[in-house]
Amino acid sequence: MFERAVVVVRAGSTNDSTTVRALLTVEVSEQEMASRTLGHDRDHRSEDRCRELWRYVRWTDEDLGHLRALAEVSRPHFARIADEFYERVREHEDAHAVLRDEAQVLRLKGTLQRWMESLLTAERDEAYCEDRARIGRVHVRVGLPQRFVPAAMALIHGSLVRLAEPLAHAERIRSALTRAIDVDLAMMLETYVEDFVARLEHIQSTESMQLREALEREVRMRADALERVEQVIVGVDPSGVVLFANKASETVTGFGRDLLEGGLFVERFAQPAGRDELRVVVERARFEQSGIEWTGTLETRAGHGRLVRWRFVPSADGAIMLATGEDVTDEQSELERKIRTERLAGVGTLAAGLAHEIRNPLNGALLHVTFLERALARRDAAENEREAVRAVGDEIRRLSALVRDFLVFARPSPPTLKPNNLNALCLRTLTIFEGDARVAGVSVQQDLAPDDPIVNSDSDKLQQVLLNLLRNAAEAVSSKKGTVTLRTRRRPRHASIEIEDDGPGLPSPEAPIFDAFYSTKPNGTGLGLAIVHRIVADHGGSVEVESAPGRTLFRVLLPATWG
Repeated sequence: MFERAVVVVRAGSTNDSTTVRALLTVEVSEQEMASRTLGHDRDHRSEDRCRELWRYVRWTDEDLGHLRALAEVSRPHFARIADEFYERVREHEDAHAVLRDEAQVLRLKGTLQRWMESLLTAERDEAYCEDRARIGRVHVRVGLPQRFVPAAMALIHGSLVRLAEPLAHAERIRSALTRAIDVDLAMMLETYVEDFVARLEHIQSTESMQLREALEREVRMRADALERVEQVIVGVDPSGVVLFANKASETVTGFGRDLLEGGLFVERFAQPAGRDELRVVVERARFEQSGIEWTGTLETRAGHGRLVRWRFVPSADGAIMLATGEDVTDEQSELERKIRTERLAGVGTLAAGLAHEIRNPLNGALLHVTFLERALARRDAAENEREAVRAVGDEIRRLSALVRDFLVFARPSPPTLKPNNLNALCLRTLTIFEGDARVAGVSVQQDLAPDDPIVNSDSDKLQQVLLNLLRNAAEAVSSKKGTVTLRTRRRPRHASIEIEDDGPGLPSPEAPIFDAFYSTKPNGTGLGLAIVHRIVADHGGSVEVESAPGRTLFRVLLPATWG
């Protein structure tokens, strides 16, 4: 196994002012690279710097005593501070991008609480220094932008300072707290410097005549690649290794070029399920001068899927395969939404006509069936006769309900938008849903965002969306007496409502569940989710679905009213 270190130089074009970035990859063993970046010498340097910082700020046992006094009153607030901290993270795209799912957020909240406990109570020894350096290296590894580290420390500092205000010796406690956090911050930021210096040292160590000769070849080869285009451009050698990647590649994948270049193309630019297919396509493309097109999903650094349309064209000498990709995720989603909306509109027009023609005859038939039921009851008719009439009545009532849904679907009225508290709306909806949950025998849980999200919405229509999704979830888990969870979250540009159940999941990920008249339930009308989709689309939002055996989640995203 090898990692690839990357050397970057710039050369002016002879034709225009465009700068050609040339990257030369040099293989070094993982063991050698690890000894440069994670070796014992660096650990010792970190410990020495840590002790030096504690001496510099004149840290004393008395300071630790002050912090431990603060810990006694702060400890009950750790969970709240952690909740507030990660709510702030959700509001900023670059910070939110490193989060994968709610399980990870829950673990990180626990880690943050343990860090606060250590900050206020732990001895300042070698173990403490090693722990702070380790935290910083984790931040570097997951790609957290450096600027968020001091900003995050400022949030924690402010929360703890407020808790210290009523205490005796508050001024001394604040002083000790400020110095303690500043030293922690310095140690964590030092790891970003170490990472950068390690890369520079490796670059310097690989300079040689052979390197410069190879670099010239790379410059000539990469002069054809356009660095500034919006499309992803990747050069792949005959063995499938990425030789170079442009800026758009970093934007789409979330990985820096030092992580893309030198790795296998199929491992960075396709999800595991599609790698075999992509490997075959790339191999075929080496012999197709006209090029081959392929569309597939890649997994970003943050774990999200992006749909990319690729075109593979080999160079004339066969030394390189040029892969050009366009991120069509948003385009595809918009196309699917448009097609679904047009399909629903067409079906809605048909439904309106049918409903108008059928409703009056159904009402008349139901009136006569009711009259017949009473007549049979008065003359004590045979049970099988009364059962036959009841069956007819039930079917007429079911058709009447279907006609009613037709009219709701076919004659939508535009939403009346005004600011609404999303948490309050969810709580009102759960109150209405309690009766359905009791009948179905399911457990209902709520997980609402600490800061009440406010969205411009039509509360009545949005309540209809929530009730439809909650009732669907309850029906899915009623046979196993399962659990339905209603959750709200803030996102950088959206408010999110999630309805999750632990039922069997959808029969197929490709099922057209938002199409009118499609239903997985024996007696379903197939209009519930179609109505949900239409209402959410009218709000300028979208509906996402994640489903697997044992878990199905519907996520409603609505435009946020915050920054």
